Amino acid sequence: MSRNIFASSPRRLLFGFGQRLSSTLECPTPKTTTVPIVQNEMPDCEFQPPSYRGPSYEDIKKLRKNHLTPNILSYYKKPLLIHAGHKQWLYDHNGKRYLDMFGGIVTVSVGHCHPKVKRALEEQSETLWHTTNIYMHPKIHEYAEKLTAKFPGDLKAVCFVNSGSEANDLAMLMARVHTGNHDIVTLRNCYHGMSPYTMGLTAHSTWRFPLAGVSNGIHHVMNPDPYKGLWGGSHCRDSPVQVNRECDCMKNGSCLAANMYYKELEQTFLHSLPCGKVAGMFAESIQGVGGTVQYPRDYIKKAATLVRANGGLFISDEVQTGFGRTGEYYWGFEGHGIIPDIVTMAKGIGNGFPLAAVVTTPKIAKSLGMALHFNTYGGNPLASAVGLAVLEVIEEEQLQKNSLEVGTYFLKCLSELRDRYEIVGDVRGKGLMIGIELVNDRETKTPLSTMNVMEIWEQCKDMGVLLGKGGLNGNIFRIKPPMCIGKDDVRFAVDVLSRAIYDFLEKQKKKKPSS
Repeated sequence: MSRNIFASSPRRLLFGFGQRLSSTLECPTPKTTTVPIVQNEMPDCEFQPPSYRGPSYEDIKKLRKNHLTPNILSYYKKPLLIHAGHKQWLYDHNGKRYLDMFGGIVTVSVGHCHPKVKRALEEQSETLWHTTNIYMHPKIHEYAEKLTAKFPGDLKAVCFVNSGSEANDLAMLMARVHTGNHDIVTLRNCYHGMSPYTMGLTAHSTWRFPLAGVSNGIHHVMNPDPYKGLWGGSHCRDSPVQVNRECDCMKNGSCLAANMYYKELEQTFLHSLPCGKVAGMFAESIQGVGGTVQYPRDYIKKAATLVRANGGLFISDEVQTGFGRTGEYYWGFEGHGIIPDIVTMAKGIGNGFPLAAVVTTPKIAKSLGMALHFNTYGGNPLASAVGLAVLEVIEEEQLQKNSLEVGTYFLKCLSELRDRYEIVGDVRGKGLMIGIELVNDRETKTPLSTMNVMEIWEQCKDMGVLLGKGGLNGNIFRIKPPMCIGKDDVRFAVDVLSRAIYDFLEKQKKKKPSS
């Protein structure tokens, strides 16, 4: 990579937590096929983590093997022992610094150990930790008012829980109790949780156990994926980067792909559901675990109308897309032009603190009064104090705006890697919700093998950049960093990824027998 590919541009300090943005969004197009060199060094950070004083690395490995259940998996061949975090940075037990481009699985929203959030937790811990909501305490009420003010329409009633699975579990209960109906629709390739109840919603075979009753009343419909699906192309996604295949969408002002996928959805309602008797439909605004899959424009709006016409509720899963991460809007569903009946959220809501919520209308919420329903820890004083501080930081440091500007820049830079390397099949996303799909063949979209993906992934880690993985075949890099990252971080991450892909391809060339 030549020196001028990610040329430095003037930057100005914008945000209190050290965020920097450059004055332009352009990402220069690569003009060279020479060996990419990591020209942009890892951005400086003045923070010095304390020395690690815990058990040795080998002792930790033994303790993990002997005392944690085997489902607790570790990333990387030699797992990292993470010791400290600061803003967008993580530090291992040896003090090595890593740029965190996965945010604890899309959970660290405002930055690791943010001083305001930490201070809010410390102050609350000095007065009241826990009572449950059998008594009133001020923080849950202050927080509920602040959180529901972020929602449009009549979405003004909130129930606090502790995780995304719990939130979606509760939303299923609400939909079924309120409508009196049982059947629920979700999209193939979706992920909505791993509790026995929400496992039925999740449509990845890799995340499902063969349990009786898991899929009772749940129907998975065709995923409206413009990249790998039957329909879609270069006009379908609400993203700075479009699918690299042509389509006739938008020529008459509408998305033809959305119409075709909608017709497939109608078939399920016509043939597989009781007429006019659906409880609801779940959809992520952008699929997360499934690999940052976006839908054709207007599909979600059409789907919501169909669900309501059949007596059901539309439930928007904002566990990964909420709180400004997609940039243009505070909630991902706003980008689809709808107001859902129920919204679920977790992860970034607490910046890593166990906190989640379900927001709905007072009328739907009233349905929970038909029987006792209680969550011991939901909305406890500590969680409420943290959640309130996170909302304030997002506003004060303009992190939604940062997600839009830095995320758009990031996507444009990554699109240049797609133009350069044949194995980069697709780049997609919005704001700081980004996916990179690696393929063995661009025409067939055959996934790059797990072994090959891991080789690139491991090298990125060795060079100081941590990426997530997703998709049914594990061939999609998931980039969902803390929303405080800047363009210096983007340039470094793209440099590292480019070098890792180049080195992989060079090794593959050497393995081929000479003609």
